[in-house]
Amino acid sequence: MKRVPPVMRLLAVAGAASLVLTACGGSDDKDGGSPSGGELKLAFIGAQTGPNAQLGINISNGVELAIAQYNATNPAKKVTLAKYDTKGDPAAAPAQADTLIEAEPIGIIGPAFSGESKAVVPKFEEAKIPSISPSATSTKLAANGWKYWHRVITNDDSQGAEDAKAILTQLKAKSVFLVDDNEEYSIGLAGKFVEAIKAGGVTPGTDKIDPNANDYSSTINKIKAAKPDVVFFAGYYAAGGKLLKQMRDGGVTAKFFSDDGALDQGLIDAAGAKQAEGAIISCACQSVNPTADNPAVGKFITDYKAKFNADQGTYSAEGFDVANIYLEGIKAGNDTPEKLNEYLKTVNVKGISKPIKFTETGEIEDKSIFYFLVKSGKLEFVGAADKIAS
Repeated sequence: MKRVPPVMRLLAVAGAASLVLTACGGSDDKDGGSPSGGELKLAFIGAQTGPNAQLGINISNGVELAIAQYNATNPAKKVTLAKYDTKGDPAAAPAQADTLIEAEPIGIIGPAFSGESKAVVPKFEEAKIPSISPSATSTKLAANGWKYWHRVITNDDSQGAEDAKAILTQLKAKSVFLVDDNEEYSIGLAGKFVEAIKAGGVTPGTDKIDPNANDYSSTINKIKAAKPDVVFFAGYYAAGGKLLKQMRDGGVTAKFFSDDGALDQGLIDAAGAKQAEGAIISCACQSVNPTADNPAVGKFITDYKAKFNADQGTYSAEGFDVANIYLEGIKAGNDTPEKLNEYLKTVNVKGISKPIKFTETGEIEDKSIFYFLVKSGKLEFVGAADKIAS
């Protein structure tokens, strides 16, 4: 979207200037700040409502926590946060992105999902506002030559290959059936998984489901006919939970294996605790591990619980890390989007979620994949792939 020159905006609102000043306590917030220099703005864009909203809420909560802690130190420039709800829908995201750009934040956290990232990051690039996604994993995103885009999670190529390896070497599966929910993220992950599992000597059965549908009987019948050792689901937790319930209700006993988009209590709630028992989920995240070898993780878990009266979830720590990357840049005097984007090239931090250092294409250098098991109706962090065989 072409940005409206500041002088034209000022002319357009001149008649209402006094009202704006009274309501907002300032005038045009150019470059994410105010003329007084007292505040800078960050923006979150991603799902806050919709079927997979919890993943976006986890992120924005982590961001809010980081900003609240930063502002409590009484910095020279305080930071505010504006949230733009995409509902996780690539079709709804562009309008939210346009509104975000007009607000001129200094930096963007998100988009949360790959499909919406594909739809709106070109707008952020044109506006020259840095963006860091805590969770969008589509490999193709890094191939666009974007200069202001980054992410703090490894891509689908890494995860798909590791998942296939774990299924072959740890679960020793001889037959596999792949189901994806036909989303941008899921298609990329499924493609790499199929490539890797075939290289290991197994050709999977495949099918696609509509995440908005409720009856997956056709897919269940295909799975039953294939009699796989493992069903791999590439997709988000809302559809994954429905699929898993119908698998178990239909008599399918194959091990259920999925990915970070399904790493949410919502998967278990939708499937039922009994049906979900033993499900394996991978993620390039380990933030729900309270014994992580980093004392800051324990503090983060405690602080998050105190602020939101809820346990932190998938990508909460990534949201916290992304916000703190921006905040440290601001503390170092980078108070415009351009300066902040240059600062991101120098980032090399331990992080709550993982070590964070960006490559020239905006990718994170760390490629670690971790595993979780559903036990007694809860997600339990188990760590390395060799912990999943049981």
